[in-house]
Amino acid sequence: MIDGIWNVRRLSVLRAVAQQGSISAAARAIHLSQPAVTQALAALERQFGEPLFARTSQGATPTGAGRLCAVRVARALQQIEDGLAAIGRQSRGATSAVHGISAAQLKALVAVVERGGFGSAARSLGMTRGSLHRAARQLERSVGVRLFETTSHGVRPSREAERLALHVQLASAELAQARAEVATLGGAERGRTVIGAMPLARSVIVPAAVLRFAVRRPRHAVSILDGPYESMLDALRRGLADILVGALREDLPQDVRQEYLFDDPLAIIARARHPLATARRGRIRAPTRDELRRYPWVAPRRGSPLRRRFDALFAGAGVPPSAPIECNSLVAARAILMGSDRLMLLSAHQVYHELAAGQLAQLPHPSGRITRAIGLTVRRNWVPTQAQRELIDALRDQVRELGLIQDPHPIVPPHRAPGRPATRGTSPG
Repeated sequence: MIDGIWNVRRLSVLRAVAQQGSISAAARAIHLSQPAVTQALAALERQFGEPLFARTSQGATPTGAGRLCAVRVARALQQIEDGLAAIGRQSRGATSAVHGISAAQLKALVAVVERGGFGSAARSLGMTRGSLHRAARQLERSVGVRLFETTSHGVRPSREAERLALHVQLASAELAQARAEVATLGGAERGRTVIGAMPLARSVIVPAAVLRFAVRRPRHAVSILDGPYESMLDALRRGLADILVGALREDLPQDVRQEYLFDDPLAIIARARHPLATARRGRIRAPTRDELRRYPWVAPRRGSPLRRRFDALFAGAGVPPSAPIECNSLVAARAILMGSDRLMLLSAHQVYHELAAGQLAQLPHPSGRITRAIGLTVRRNWVPTQAQRELIDALRDQVRELGLIQDPHPIVPPHRAPGRPATRGTSPG
């Protein structure tokens, strides 16, 4: 649930003052009185806890905090305007429509979309259903587009509502970053970064990188998510997560991009005393595909990059293993492997400690070196804060110290000023 959407008219005032360079010019541009503009700026300065503009006879000059806020607020308002355009409003109409929208209406929209209906959304906001319904319908009238539909299961958000809610969530993420940047400028730290970590990243990369980062930024909150890739990608696209770390994908939405870090070699993993794990002259030989088909398997979840490597292992070689146990939990997979003769195609890095302790064994892949690409995934137009850039650097440093990194393509070029577009591309992985 978002809590970072503020009074939209006040945000529009800040953007106008930054663009026009004076309160009077901003008032004329957005059709408000000068006292109304002054009051809106004062309210925002109380919320940010810092002066945003220095008032002089020549106009209004942004302070350091004001410059940071102006960039983020402009990006946040652009997200809302893009959302309005995406549901059928033209760009000029979208800009004017923003002025008639309240924070309460946007929170109502996102709650209904996230919860799927009004009853659950009202409970999540601590509102009566009637109050939430009024806010949602007021938003619908303000934008002039049908956002809620009556179905046999009750009133539900339309596709247009879902599109607009996504942009509102991204606007909320921008405002949270604005608050974090201003707090850091004032000597405090309020930032938060959410990392979606896939199995290899959870086991090897993310924990050590986060500990390294926490030494430098002890007050910056870091949350680590796990779960299916699809749910983490959805969180990333909605601004509910900032970075994904793990296996890269081939088919990506247009609004995200990837940074390749390294190729992760795959191996056949078995219990230490598995019949195929017998060493000869100090080495375990690579099993044949016929030998591999004789044993039951633990298979990766369908649709994952690892599953494609698993299917390729037996492609064109007769009947694949029957009835494999599909498992996306590394904890469960370890227990199954150690308690049976099942095999699993896996990264050796993910079971490093079990291999070192002699609980599991690593069999060479019959095709030689087989790898999957590992890296970072972010939103295409994401501009991280300074703290978030340091966290990304900590992730890269951890990979480098493991001896895995190979010619990375940085998401964020070093020493780039906030708000400027990235100048380098990334590998699609």
